[in-house]
Amino acid sequence: MSLKIFINGELLPLEEAKISVFDHGLLYGDGVFEGIRAYNGRVFKLTEHLERLFESARAIFLEIPMTIEELKQAIFSTLRANNMKDSYIRLVVTRGVGKLGLEPGKCTNPQVIIITDTIQLYPPKLYEKGIDILTVATVRNHPESLNPRIKCLNYMNNILAKTEGLNAGATEALMLNKDGFVAECTGQNIFMVKGEELYTPHSNSGILKGITRDTVIGLAKGKGIKVREDFLTRYDLYIAEECFLTGTAAQIVPVVKIDGRIVGDGKAGRLTLELLKEYRGLLINPEVTEAAESLEPGYSRP
Repeated sequence: MSLKIFINGELLPLEEAKISVFDHGLLYGDGVFEGIRAYNGRVFKLTEHLERLFESARAIFLEIPMTIEELKQAIFSTLRANNMKDSYIRLVVTRGVGKLGLEPGKCTNPQVIIITDTIQLYPPKLYEKGIDILTVATVRNHPESLNPRIKCLNYMNNILAKTEGLNAGATEALMLNKDGFVAECTGQNIFMVKGEELYTPHSNSGILKGITRDTVIGLAKGKGIKVREDFLTRYDLYIAEECFLTGTAAQIVPVVKIDGRIVGDGKAGRLTLELLKEYRGLLINPEVTEAAESLEPGYSRP
């Protein structure tokens, strides 16, 4: 069965799903996106993701031609069309087709694109063994240049950092901000455990304020754990007892080595694994997931 892609109200076979070469999303990275996950027929934190999409769009003067409710129904329709209960959903809104040149006013009709497919950032064994990360020279975007809280289509900053890390043999790259404080990895937020407290970079450290990040903070507080959002240095990470990354695609992945230094005892930490178990328990919880009436457990892609 050919994968169906939603483009501007139409569900098109993958082979026919095309945008113009004059779309400013392609020409200039002018647009916004969200990565969302569906588990067992239910979409996790859908409202939160769509609200962040609209916030990103407002920040770049982009008017999304659909309401939040219309986008929800479009996502459900695309999942049903592809007969998928477990999916990575990529929702993209581009500036649309326009003349050559940077001016947004040259564009008309923003393009709304929904892809429902699968994704696996890390092999399952790494959620037990943990990964290694390496600090790279590529600095996270300056918030007054291109604010990392805008989830836009221009990901070159992250791509350069990812490439730098991979070329050095690391699983993931750690990015610092302009002041040398820890920001985030190329597509994930970072946490560390010291004593009985959980630490993560402050939202003004040049990070994307992740949906999974906020969910983990809520889970930790619910366990009575004190959470500190602070300006962290690499030294703080080097002496941490546990470390892990969070993201929609990654979920919660343990970190066992940072810049060649072993974290804790070199194994996935106790709190990390507890939070991962609780997080996975939320993924099909009706209180934090949404599903259309006919998008229920039982769907699976042939």
